[in-house]
Amino acid sequence: MKELVILLQFVSIWVIVSGFVCCQRPAVVNIGAIFTFDSVIGKAAKPAMEAAVSDVNNDSRIRTKLNLLMYEVNSSVFLGTVDAFQLVEKEVVAIIGPQVSGIAHMISSIASGLQVPLISYAATDPTLSALQFPFFVRTTQSDSYQMAAMADLIDFFRWKEVIVVGVDDDYGRNGIAALEEELNKKMAKISYKLMLSNQLDESEVMDKLSKSKLLGSRVYVVHVNPDPKLRIFTVAQKLQMMTDTYSWLATDWLSATIDSFPPTKKTSLRFLQGVVGLRQHTPESSQKRAFMSRWKRMQQKGSASSELNTYGLQAYDTVWLVAYAIDRFLDEHKNITFSPNSKILDMNISGLQIEKLKIFTGGNDLLDIVLQTKFTGLSGQIQFNQDRNVFSGGYDVLNIDGMSIRTVGYWSIAAGFSLSPPEARKGKQDINCCLDQRLHNITWPGGKSKTPRGWVIAVDERPLRIGVPNRASFTDFVTEVHGSHKIEGYCIDVFVKALELVPYHVPYMFQPFGNGRSNPKYDDLVKMVAADVFDAAVGDIAIVTNRTKIVDFSQPYASTGLVIVAPIRNSKSSAWVFLKPFTAEMWCVTAASFVMIAVVIWVLEHRVNDDFRGPPRRQIVTMFMFSFSTLFKKNKETTVSPLGKLVMVVWLFLLMVITASYTASLTSILTIQQLSSPITGIESLIASHWPIGYQTGSFAYDYLSETLYIPRSRLVSLGSPEEYESALQRGPSDRGVAAIVDELPYVELFLSSQKDFGIIGQPFTHGGWGFAFRRESPLALDISTAILKLSENGELQKIYEKWFCKMGCHGEKKHGNEPNQLNLISFWGLYILCGAFALTALVVFLLRMVRQFVRYKRRQLRSSSPSSISSSSRCSHVIYHFFDFIDEREEAIKKMFNQCEHPHPQGNS
Repeated sequence: MKELVILLQFVSIWVIVSGFVCCQRPAVVNIGAIFTFDSVIGKAAKPAMEAAVSDVNNDSRIRTKLNLLMYEVNSSVFLGTVDAFQLVEKEVVAIIGPQVSGIAHMISSIASGLQVPLISYAATDPTLSALQFPFFVRTTQSDSYQMAAMADLIDFFRWKEVIVVGVDDDYGRNGIAALEEELNKKMAKISYKLMLSNQLDESEVMDKLSKSKLLGSRVYVVHVNPDPKLRIFTVAQKLQMMTDTYSWLATDWLSATIDSFPPTKKTSLRFLQGVVGLRQHTPESSQKRAFMSRWKRMQQKGSASSELNTYGLQAYDTVWLVAYAIDRFLDEHKNITFSPNSKILDMNISGLQIEKLKIFTGGNDLLDIVLQTKFTGLSGQIQFNQDRNVFSGGYDVLNIDGMSIRTVGYWSIAAGFSLSPPEARKGKQDINCCLDQRLHNITWPGGKSKTPRGWVIAVDERPLRIGVPNRASFTDFVTEVHGSHKIEGYCIDVFVKALELVPYHVPYMFQPFGNGRSNPKYDDLVKMVAADVFDAAVGDIAIVTNRTKIVDFSQPYASTGLVIVAPIRNSKSSAWVFLKPFTAEMWCVTAASFVMIAVVIWVLEHRVNDDFRGPPRRQIVTMFMFSFSTLFKKNKETTVSPLGKLVMVVWLFLLMVITASYTASLTSILTIQQLSSPITGIESLIASHWPIGYQTGSFAYDYLSETLYIPRSRLVSLGSPEEYESALQRGPSDRGVAAIVDELPYVELFLSSQKDFGIIGQPFTHGGWGFAFRRESPLALDISTAILKLSENGELQKIYEKWFCKMGCHGEKKHGNEPNQLNLISFWGLYILCGAFALTALVVFLLRMVRQFVRYKRRQLRSSSPSSISSSSRCSHVIYHFFDFIDEREEAIKKMFNQCEHPHPQGNS
């Protein structure tokens, strides 16, 4: 019984002691740090963390002291992993570092498995913020922000292509991927990536940089690890790539490197003149200035071997962040405990002693406290976003000018570029903040203040490869001179003249495309430009839809379009050409009109006009001579009666219209050559089912077959003007062609020496000739601008006259269809109008005559006794007397009326 009581007392004491120990706040907590001591970042981070630990342990507000366990790794993922295992064996509650993104990936997995927060002040790889690494926290800015700043900087200078120089590891690849994504938003791109090993071997750097000189872009973005030897720029200087035609941009590795240099070494930075870089922005503060003064003293004592950089400030703040978080954690949880990892124990692995690895039971709680911690440190405000990154404080934009490093502006994600630091703009943001993008003047490589163009089309070592069609026909446009390598022609002269107006030097070389015995296929030439076999193509290249889909064209320098050529005949050889203006129907109606007018005017004028009286023969001659002489306005006779004058007015108007139309139609017939082919246009050509000729290599073949759906069996390839002439002369009945479809410039040149052929109508397609360039080639825009200038100052016309007006320029030989003959339907309204007036006048005249004759007969009957003749004899007598009455002169009729009204009295018997 006594033994049982003693046992119970012992257990009670053990429980009480254990509970007291578990609830007791530890006086010292282990934290770890993994980094490379002898690196640019490590030389600043190590003394900064030691100073921070000293400050924490001397601060009365922090009740728990820190024991910092530092392990060195030489940028090796394997060694970093081993060091991480050694740290967690010593029950550290947090790990600071690493500075290398590749090591951070591996250690993050270990930290997540053992639930130990991993807090890095230097690993900027943007992929570390993924859900894959829940225990990874970053007190430095992610490269996702830095690459957004770099993309904005590239866009600020309006560059569209850059070459990236990066290290081939997680830090380099993922940073460059972030830059590529940001550039895509700006409609820019990375044209080439120069990936280097971590060792930055100088021979490797020289080889890849020298090859990049043959590329078009001259904007380089360097994203490597901090390098005290600055090997990238040293090699670039040896390769003469630090001149005014190049632009060099660097991420914050360069500022960290240069900031670490002692003042004596900064005098050797002359070869960096013109480089523009970024530096993580740290606001000015009294706390920061005090620490920098302290750093000077540390250097004097030998505890700091390099100058202070941004990463050193962030390392100092990281230690304070851990201290604040641990102190709050212990306030809430009182103690720190670890538990064995059951999964590791179940593996039953012997020899590796991994069973010593324990899980930090409060790891999740400490991580939450770390993420909730807010304070102002040396590097600025420390506060975390949802991705476990500190909120971006922006970047300084640096420019190296001689031995000085100038801050030319600032960048923030909210406001872009400005001349004032981000903290000075807080609370002053407005809707126009991102529109007012400004930087101080920048000195570029070579000491120039003008922003470099950012690209070159070609260099003397690799001139522009220009494909030119080696034509066998129509060689005045472009061809290779036989027996030499000289390329000449109208198109070549236009290109060379335009290139003189381009504001930079473009070395080039012409490369003939084709064997010179037949015209090459221009579609194949354009495809070779798209495939990078040629950098451009110069020649008589039509700008058509399928070609614009794969290359960029310049402004057209010549207008063109497809036209139809057919045989012609000259109507002037006909002896009866003067009859062609009117149809037979028109001639008959016109002749009948003259006869009608002759009769009507004679009837109306016979009683009152002596010119229309006399013997019958004379009256007939006068009547018709008067009518036909109105055509020439040579009438000797004049109209007297009002009705005659009215009819003449209408008749002369009709005659004027008919005469003018006849003259115009006859002139057209006599001056325009007529087609001897029944083809009148493209529609009739399609419907004719006759063979159609086209020029070998021309886009006309695809257009006729694929757009107009003309069977390919009808299309005949012709390779020269001689073949054109022969095929047209033979015609479709003799294995020739009915017509040829070709571009207007070729046809005009062909017709300049031909008189038996002509163009039907107008071009049925419209387009132009241009020079082809690779997609997004900046030379295309500059050549287009030059062509417009050549057009405005008349140089294009002079070049045309030089090649095609050697024997004197002639107007365009365009011919239309045979003019249609004038039909009656075009004038029937006038004829009806004239006939109506003439008929109305005649009816009025006859009614007036009948009325006068009736009055006359009545008076005559009243003055004499009725006759005894029969009614039939009386009727014929009346008609006879009516015509006699009409034939009388007007004066005689009046006299007869007077005699009837005043008869003479008869004498008495």
